Amino acid sequence: MIDTTHLGQLNALQLRETVLCLAGKMAMQEAEIERKDREIAFKQAFIDKLTHEMAVLKRLKFAAQSEAYNAEQKSLLEETIDTDLAALATEIEQAQPSPPGQDDKQRPKRQSLPENLARREIHHEPQNTSCACGCQLKRIGQDVAEKLDYQPGVFTVERHIRGKWVCAKCETLIQAPVPAHVIDKGIPTAGLLAQVLVAKYADHLPLYRQEGIFARAGLALALARSTLAQWVGQCGVQLQPLADALRAELLKHSVLHADETPVAMLKPGNRKTHRAYLWSYCTTTYNETRAVVFDFADSRAGQHARDFLGLPDEYGWHGKLVCDDFGGYKACFEMGVTEAGWLAHARRKFHELWINHKSTIGEQALKFFKQLYDVEREVSELDAAQRRRIRQERSRPVADALHLWMTEQRKKVPEGSATIKAIDYSLNRWQALTRYIDDGELPADNNWVENQIRPIAIGRNNWLFAGSLRAGKRAAAVMSLVQSARLNGHDPYAYLKDILERLPTQPASRVEELLPHRWHAPLTNT
Repeated sequence: MIDTTHLGQLNALQLRETVLCLAGKMAMQEAEIERKDREIAFKQAFIDKLTHEMAVLKRLKFAAQSEAYNAEQKSLLEETIDTDLAALATEIEQAQPSPPGQDDKQRPKRQSLPENLARREIHHEPQNTSCACGCQLKRIGQDVAEKLDYQPGVFTVERHIRGKWVCAKCETLIQAPVPAHVIDKGIPTAGLLAQVLVAKYADHLPLYRQEGIFARAGLALALARSTLAQWVGQCGVQLQPLADALRAELLKHSVLHADETPVAMLKPGNRKTHRAYLWSYCTTTYNETRAVVFDFADSRAGQHARDFLGLPDEYGWHGKLVCDDFGGYKACFEMGVTEAGWLAHARRKFHELWINHKSTIGEQALKFFKQLYDVEREVSELDAAQRRRIRQERSRPVADALHLWMTEQRKKVPEGSATIKAIDYSLNRWQALTRYIDDGELPADNNWVENQIRPIAIGRNNWLFAGSLRAGKRAAAVMSLVQSARLNGHDPYAYLKDILERLPTQPASRVEELLPHRWHAPLTNT
C-alpha cells in the first residue's frame, strides 16, 4: 500500500527545493545582468568621452590651419593632433571592437611599396598539412602581405607569404594564421616603429623632419607625416600598460629621487604657450633596479607629485624622497613621506658666491663640502651598512663643524645679502640635508635625477603639445621606457623593436617581463 501522504510531502519538498533553486539562479542572473549593464554603461560613457575629445581635436586641427603660426609651430601642432586622433581611435576600437569584416571594407587601399627596395620573404605554413579525413592537403595558392622594415640606415620589405592548403576530398582549406603585429594590417614592422619612436623621443626629431629624411630615401608617399603621426598614436596606446607597470615597479622602492623641468605647451586658439612640467622620478644609484619614470602635467602644482605617489591614500608611497626645496613636495612630507635634502643645491649657492664675488665665506664653505663629497666617492661602491658606518665616523664631524661655522657666520653677515640666503638655505633644511649620514640607502644629493632630465631638456624646443595632456602623457610614457632602457645599458632601438614585436602576444599578467631592467636582448643566429 503506497503512503500517499508521505509521497505528497516528498513531492512538495522537492518542488520547494526546485523553486528555491530556480529563484537562486534567477537572482544570480539578475545580478549578472545588472553587472553587465553597469559595465556597458561605463564603457559607453568612456567611449562618449573619447568621442567628444576626438571631435574637439578635429575642430582644433581645422582651426589651427587658419591661425598665424610659424611653419615649425604649425608642423609640430598638426602632427601632435594627428597623433592624438590616432591614439583616440585606437582606444575607442579597443573599448568597442568593430564587427568582423567591417573594418576591412572601410579601410582605404594603401599604396604599394617601392619596387627598388630589397625584399625578404618570410613563409608561414601550417605545421601539419594532413587533413582530418586522412588525405594529404595540396597547396592551391597563397596570400602575400608586405611590411616596410627598417634597420638603422637601411629600408627593406618583408614579404609575409601564407600558403593555402586544401584537401581534394573534403574541400577543407587551412592556412597559417596572420602573425600578430602592434599595428594590425599596417605596413610598418616593429623595427620601423621603433626607429620612429626613438627618433622622436630620444633623438628629438619631430615627425616633419623624419618625413623629410624618409622622402630622401624615396618613401615620401609611404611615410607621410600624417601616417607617422598615426603610428606614434597607436604605439603610445599599446605601450601605456608597460609604462604603467614601470611606475608600479618604481613605487615598490623605499628611496626615490624627484625633480621637475619646464616644457612649453601650445594651446590652439590663443596662439600662446604656457609653462607645463615634466616631473621625473627614479631609483638611486645604490639600487640594482635602474628605472626612471616621467610624468607630464600642465602645471607645477604639488598635487601632481601627490597623485603620482598615490597620496594621501594609506596604501600610497611612504618612502624617502630625495628632492630640492620646492614647495610642491612639502605636503607629501605631511602625509608620511620622509624628506631627504639635496647637498649639491646647498653647495651650489656657496659656489655662486665664490664664482661671482670671490667671497671668502663661499670659499670656506666649499672646503667643507669638498670633504663631504670626498667621503661619498669612497663609499659609493660599498653596501648600505658600511656606507652608514663610514659616514657617521667621517662625515658627521665635518657636517657638525659646517653647521657651527654657518651659525657663527650668520651673526656677522647683514640681512638681505646673497650670503645670508645661501646660509639660511642650509640651516633651514639642515635635518633633511644631513639625513643621508645616518642612512646608508640615501644618496647625498639629487644629481642622479638631474642627469636623467638633462637629455630630455635638449629636446624641449620640439615639444609643443596640443592643448590636452594626451600628447604630453604619451611622450612621458615612451621617454620613461627609452631612458630606463639606457640606464640598464640597452640600445633603445633594440629594446623597443623587441618589445613591440612581443607585446601583441604577451599576456597582460606577464607584461612586467618586458620592463627594461628585466629585458634581455634576443639571441641572434650567426
